[in-house]
Amino acid sequence: MVFTKRGLVLGATAVVLTTVAVTGAGIHLSKSQAFFSESPKELVDEVWQIIDRQYVDATFNQVDWRSTRTEYLGRNYTNPEQAYEAIREMLGKLGDPYTRFMNPEEFQNMQIDTSGELTGVGIQIAKDEKSDRLIVISPIEESPAFEAGILAKDIITKIDGRDTLGMEVNEAVQLIRGERGTSVTLTIQRGVEEIDYPITRDTIEIHPVRSRVENTNLGAVGYIRLNQFNANAARDMRDAIQELEREKVVGYVLDLRSNPGGLLNSSIDIARMWLKEGTIVSTVNRQGEQDRKEAQNRALTDKALVVLVDGGSASASEILSGALQDNHRAKLVGTQTFGKGLVQSVRPLSDGSGLAVTIAKYLTPSGRDINKEGIPPDVVQEMSDEERKQLQANITNLGTVKDPQFSKALEVLQKTLAGGEDGFPVEAIAQ
Repeated sequence: MVFTKRGLVLGATAVVLTTVAVTGAGIHLSKSQAFFSESPKELVDEVWQIIDRQYVDATFNQVDWRSTRTEYLGRNYTNPEQAYEAIREMLGKLGDPYTRFMNPEEFQNMQIDTSGELTGVGIQIAKDEKSDRLIVISPIEESPAFEAGILAKDIITKIDGRDTLGMEVNEAVQLIRGERGTSVTLTIQRGVEEIDYPITRDTIEIHPVRSRVENTNLGAVGYIRLNQFNANAARDMRDAIQELEREKVVGYVLDLRSNPGGLLNSSIDIARMWLKEGTIVSTVNRQGEQDRKEAQNRALTDKALVVLVDGGSASASEILSGALQDNHRAKLVGTQTFGKGLVQSVRPLSDGSGLAVTIAKYLTPSGRDINKEGIPPDVVQEMSDEERKQLQANITNLGTVKDPQFSKALEVLQKTLAGGEDGFPVEAIAQ
């Protein structure tokens, strides 16, 4: 889970990382928590009130929210666990997997700074509404899950043999997480095939940006791979672009494949490095448009740009790619993105537990609501599972001619440099 300073997260990161740190710290009750232990019904009403005030859909997804309050406050709760179970049941009526309750331990575990060291298998997961199981948003590059061959959009059917049908994300995280050196077996459904993946948990380092000059028949091309929109991503992206400009590259390929998202502000800051003008994103709450972010005439380059996307490009990745596509700044190459267009506010509750509530959705500059739909690429370039596995097995081939989608990106870049396809600035063509 990734927070901004104001507690806002994007849809794709509004799932619990299975790379949360293992901590031995205990949960200590404050005075308000001690009061709650005697009145667990208070917490049920606290959650109801937050949803009533903030939830993005004023119809509560066609749920009679007031009668729901009467139903759940009419029950007797003798301990916190009963209240927790009731809250999860109550939130389940909304049919929104990203509005969810976390008990004190779960809430404590997910509050990890994005620059911290993480321990786990290295995947981000969400609830798949179609199968009622867990779906992989993306494996983190070079993590144990990535190296084992886990792919974006894989369905997790079992965790150490336990069926995931109906399982909530928080419960799955508890089963998958563990100490470094221990193992967990994920049973993955991919198409009609089910495969067991034994994975050894490890410490995971996240490097948000990797860049280099790739010498091609077009000349020097700047290749930038952005893995995650964490606290360091904008700074590292700026450094990468400035260094590649000094190298006199003729154009850029920005790789957002399998990037599950992260900080909202990071995606906006990075978009401004590529866009001279135009809208980047707007967020809409139940009262209407809440905020609109614009470029600020601070672009670091106007050279031709192609962006690589796939089914693991989600949330903040979709904000960036949607902004570049709608403003005709870049061509998108690859496959349809994941389709996560929701913003959550994460709130601490009176007993030390937490609540993530969907408060807004975001729209691309042209007004597209991509939630559950994703962003279609301008140029479709599929890759087989085998090709993706080969790239995961040897990530040094990413962004080279051995990478089929990168090769297609070079073709698109070449057409732009040769004669200028619609969608790139004139200045870029002249380079």
